[in-house]
Amino acid sequence: MSAVPEVGTVMVDTSRRNRVGEFRGVSGPYWSLRPVTGGTEWEAEPANVRPADHAERLRAEASRANARSRGALL
Repeated sequence: MSAVPEVGTVMVDTSRRNRVGEFRGVSGPYWSLRPVTGGTEWEAEPANVRPADHAERLRAEASRANARSRGALL
């Protein structure tokens, strides 16, 4: 099993077309991820999850800032 990341680490789920989310915790054999712009968490197999690279983190931060500017609840 991969080392468990810190809560809030931006990760990429390669099994879901490289969906980006924040690591929220461990749920049985799965890792829980949540979209950086808010929304419903999903579970991913740790083998299919990797840390986001620099560009992916920047896009996630920009998406979060845009959502906040629109008044979205994150």
